[in-house]
Amino acid sequence: MSLPEPITRLVEQLQKLPGIGAKGAQRLAFHLLKSPREEAERLCEAIRDVKERIAYCSICNNITDADPCMYCTGPTRDQRVICVVEEPQNVSVVEKTRGFRGTYHVLMGVLSPLQGVGPEELRIKGLLARVGNGEVDEVILATNPTVEGEATALYLARLLKPLGIRVTRIAMGIPVGSDLDYADEVTMSRAMDGRRDL
Repeated sequence: MSLPEPITRLVEQLQKLPGIGAKGAQRLAFHLLKSPREEAERLCEAIRDVKERIAYCSICNNITDADPCMYCTGPTRDQRVICVVEEPQNVSVVEKTRGFRGTYHVLMGVLSPLQGVGPEELRIKGLLARVGNGEVDEVILATNPTVEGEATALYLARLLKPLGIRVTRIAMGIPVGSDLDYADEVTMSRAMDGRRDL
C-alpha cells in the first residue's frame, strides 16, 4: 500500500528508534495520526524540551538538567565512592536499590574492538582524573556481565589498582526469583564465587 509522503517520512524516522521495526513504526504513525492534535504537539514539545534542556554532567557524564548533576553535588552523597556504569540509564537502576549513597561515573559505552570502540571512545580520562585527586577511596565497577562489560571492568581495574584505591566488582550470579535449572555454567560459577556468610 502506498502511503502519503508525510506518513512515509514519519514511519522512516520512527524506525530509527531502537527496538522499532517497520510494522511497529507504521502502527505508531497511524496511532499519532488518529490522536488529537494536542497529544501530538505535547509529544513534539517533550522531545524538543529534552533536546534543549538535557545535557551530560561535566563531572560524571550522567544526564542532567543542571550541571553538575544532583549526584555530584548532593550533600548526602559520599564523594569517596564512585560507581562506574556503562550508560546513563544504568544510574537509575542502581538508585532504585536506595542503598547506594556514593557518586557515579558513566563511561558512555564499553570496550568493543569489533564495533571499533576502544579506550579513547569511553569517558575513562575523567574517571582517572577524579581518582587521581586523592579524594576517592573506592571504585565499584558495575558494568554488565557481558563479554564487553567484563573486558571493560578488567581494563579499568588494571588502570585503577596502581593508584592505591579499593577497586570492587558488583556481585553476579543467580537472580532472585529464578530457578537453578535455568542457570548456565558461567552464571552458576559466578554465584558460587560470590557467595557470602549468612
